[in-house]
Amino acid sequence: MKRLKIISLLGAVVVLNSCGLYKQYQRPSVNTKGLYRDSISLNDTLATADTLNMGNLKWQEVFTDAALQQLIDSGLKNNANLQVAILSVQEAEAQLRAAKLSFFSSLAFNGTGAVGRWDFSTTATTYSLPIAASWNIDLFGKLTNAKRAQQAILLQSKAYQQAVRTSLVSNIANSYYTLLMLDRQLEITDSTAVLTKHTWDIMVAQKNYSSSTNEASVQSAKANYYSVLSSAEELKRQIRTTENALSLLINQSPQTIRRNKIEDQTLPENLAVGVPVQLLSNRPDVYSAELNLAACYYQKKQAQANFYPNLTLSGSAGWTNSASIVINPGKVLLSAVANLTQPIFENGKLKASLKVAEAQQQTAYIKWQYAVLSAGSEVNNALALYQTSAKKGSFDQQRVESLIKNVDYAQKMFSLSPSVTYLEIITAQQALLTAQLSKVTDDFNKMQSIVNLYYALGGGR
Repeated sequence: MKRLKIISLLGAVVVLNSCGLYKQYQRPSVNTKGLYRDSISLNDTLATADTLNMGNLKWQEVFTDAALQQLIDSGLKNNANLQVAILSVQEAEAQLRAAKLSFFSSLAFNGTGAVGRWDFSTTATTYSLPIAASWNIDLFGKLTNAKRAQQAILLQSKAYQQAVRTSLVSNIANSYYTLLMLDRQLEITDSTAVLTKHTWDIMVAQKNYSSSTNEASVQSAKANYYSVLSSAEELKRQIRTTENALSLLINQSPQTIRRNKIEDQTLPENLAVGVPVQLLSNRPDVYSAELNLAACYYQKKQAQANFYPNLTLSGSAGWTNSASIVINPGKVLLSAVANLTQPIFENGKLKASLKVAEAQQQTAYIKWQYAVLSAGSEVNNALALYQTSAKKGSFDQQRVESLIKNVDYAQKMFSLSPSVTYLEIITAQQALLTAQLSKVTDDFNKMQSIVNLYYALGGGR
């Protein structure tokens, strides 16, 4: 009786200690205060009381250019990385089904037959036709935690698929806008080439018919003209390279990309970013990092459960005519076995596995925290780029208008007054080209900031 009480007490202790093995994952606390920084004030954070953010918009509402929409749609259908991500989800779904089936018993048919004769006697035929079943009882959560871990892995693979999708949409949009920027820069450069060629021709004419212009001035104007032509060729190379990269994104052979003009683009005006905690569930890579943390949590529970006993029930049923097995041959064969295994000494393998699982969980937690901070940083950078590009674009536009007048004035004065040298004209032309290219870059950066913000907020769901 005393021995029975001790056994019962030990059993109760084991059960109580194992209760924590069934505890489900809960998101750890993370401080998101100040995650969004006000790009105007260096000390304040953004007021983010709105619960809706730009990341909740459909990509068609953000990228309204018809040609760009066709490219994105083609990429979502054909991109190789996205197709691989979809297959990874299917693989995780199959593994989850396998984990769920572990709760059911396994069945196997183990039929045997034999023919024998002893000392030339009558031939004896024996057979056994049993179906064996085995059922692993989940007393301490091994199977439950394995299933939960696989569920987290499945959700993580889906989050990864969404991350690939969001990244694909953003990369296609950025490449498309890059082409628009390069097109406009090439157009400006070609116009400047015409302008510098005209200046060169005027200097050649003045040298031939007047002593006010020397050969050095002519050669400088010529060099300036060919410098502009060289810049145009470099822009053409960049256009071709960008077209090749964009073709690869949509999984087609390198070809010319049909597109519109940069000045025809419209951008969203509402740059709401939502509350910081939304990044924990909306942004795919942040969500994927948390799901990895959840999977590691359940894997650690599995490692802990390995210290507890393992109970397996097995049995078989069938027919046999073997007299050595049953009294009446040809009758039904039934058997049942219960197997209880308690690890005692495993050469430190169980402890090592637990330490590995704990380290992996801690690593996943650090990566998740970093993913949250990194996402917040990307939101801040996108907002700062948008506001800076908008202001610079306004200043550069005024600068361009002023320099256009300056070039026109310098050309007129060069034709009328011998005191105006070629250097003033070339300097004015180069300043105008630089300002025009800078204005195009500002417009591109503004569009790119929209793409970056959309990605940073987990858009494309």
